[in-house]
Amino acid sequence: MPKRHHPHAAPAPVKPRRRLLLPILATLPAMLALLGLGTWQVERLLWKTELLDRLAAAEAAPAQPASVSPAPFSKVMVTGRFDYSKEAMLEIELRGTTLGGRVITPLMRDDGPPVLVDRGWAPFERDRPVTHPEGEVTVTGWVRPAETAGWSSATDDVPGRRFYTFNPAAIGAALGLPAVAPWGLVAMDPAVADTLPQPSQALPRPNNNHLGYAITWYGLAAALVGVFLVWARRRLKENP
Repeated sequence: MPKRHHPHAAPAPVKPRRRLLLPILATLPAMLALLGLGTWQVERLLWKTELLDRLAAAEAAPAQPASVSPAPFSKVMVTGRFDYSKEAMLEIELRGTTLGGRVITPLMRDDGPPVLVDRGWAPFERDRPVTHPEGEVTVTGWVRPAETAGWSSATDDVPGRRFYTFNPAAIGAALGLPAVAPWGLVAMDPAVADTLPQPSQALPRPNNNHLGYAITWYGLAAALVGVFLVWARRRLKENP
């Protein structure tokens, strides 16, 4: 006798692996993204470590005469005469409770266009004058590359000679210089008490926190895998 199909027969049970397929597909992109972010931070760590090593080597090496296009952050020396009639201020820098900025002075050269020299920090409200060395001078410092103003950058105060983005071409034009070097020089000299401006003592050192970031992203990826495994185990136990 042929078997009759029961209208209320229970559907065939879903295999455990198939029950986990969709959750795995949903979790996999998040895990890959976390691993990708961690790997990117490792690459940044290696790049930043190499950069810091190069900065340390440049700082320890003797200064070389500046070429036409010196490498950014290299240590060079430039000879010329300062034009104090075109002195300006760059950026805003708070030291303690005193607000100030960087003193920018064009260095006029016989063998090239003027170079904008960052001679150091000075307060906006001064209790003593900024020094003005006369005659031919040789300035040693590190090469500061040009910058481009972003959407959040402050607007330069051209009449007040206060600039917030180091753009040599724009600053030079605002100061009435027909042409300037496309890079600047940040002077490095020993600090002298009660003397303005106060020059830089070392090359800049960017922060290197990428190892911590990499550990964070890889840790989140491992945590995601752990949470998923615990959830999957419970799911399989509840629905054998």
